[in-house]
Order: sequence, then structure tokens, then C-alpha cells
Amino acid sequence: MKIKEVIVVEGRDDTVAIKRAVDADTIETNGSAVNEETIEKIRLAHQTRGIIIFTDPDYPGEKIRKTVSESVPGCKHAFLTKEDAFDKRRKKVGVEHASIKSIRDALSQVQQEYIDIQEEISWEELIQFGLIAGEKAKERRKKIGESLKIGYTNGKQLYKKLKMFQISREQFENVINKILQEER
Repeated sequence: MKIKEVIVVEGRDDTVAIKRAVDADTIETNGSAVNEETIEKIRLAHQTRGIIIFTDPDYPGEKIRKTVSESVPGCKHAFLTKEDAFDKRRKKVGVEHASIKSIRDALSQVQQEYIDIQEEISWEELIQFGLIAGEKAKERRKKIGESLKIGYTNGKQLYKKLKMFQISREQFENVINKILQEER
């Protein structure tokens, strides 16, 4: 099951649980104090692919859901019941404790399109533009991350984020050409 939208979750364990259940990209809020950088990533993903907020069925999860919804209107929502998200052994509630079936059921209830995202920029192109290897690669990745508002990343993460945020070839080429001109 391929999810077009980017799914907003609370943390790394939630991402692992989501990826076991479906083919999807996630943005982690890292707790209920959602910072402005994370909100900006969510806004960008919302503009290009759409957002599904999928947080724990508890007070902190609802607080995150409310914060993101107020900052980025128009997000879709997926919900789990406390029963579906409860770990009896540890006596904890969370998306990470839900079964694959429960996660898939929650996401299938969200009206969405299941489409494959076409890869726009290849790994080889990132190497050609000096974003993966070379003495200027780190600085170029920093500049491209700032310009595209996807944050600084290593080479692998840049490749992943370009896909996740559906950065078009035109956007990418405009930014990298500007960076290369500034270096001359």
C-alpha cells in the first residue's frame, strides 16, 4: 500500500511502525513541542503532496495534532483507538504499538490517492552536481537545503528529501545553477 501524502508522526518508533505497514514517508515532530523548522517542513510537504497527521490517541498526541492543524490548515487525519494502540505488556499507548492491520485500517479510512511518486532527480545527477562527493559538497548541500527549505542533510538524506517533498527538476536546477554561479 503506497501512501501519496507525507505522514506526520511523533517519533522514530512511530515511523518504524508506519513503514512496516505501508510504503510512506514520514515527518517526525519529536514530541509535543513542535518547533518552527518542523512546521516549515510540514508546510512544504503539504503544498507538494499533502499531509496526514497520525499521532498517538492520548493528550500529547492530540496536542501535536492541534498544533500542526492550526499551523498548516487542510491536513488529513488518521486515527487509532486507544484499544488498537495499547501495549498490554508495557501499559503504554502509541502508534508504535499498533498492529500492521490497525495502521492500514486507520490510513485506508483517510480519503486519499494511492499513487507512485515518480523519481525526478537521480543519484547520479547529485554526484554530477557535486552534492555527494567533493570538497564543496557539504556547503552546496547546505545551500540547497536552505533554498528549498528542506534543511541541511547528508547526501543520502538529500536524495530522499528531494523525492519526499517532490522537488521538481525545474526547482532543483534553478537552485543548483544559482549556487554554481555564486561559486564562480
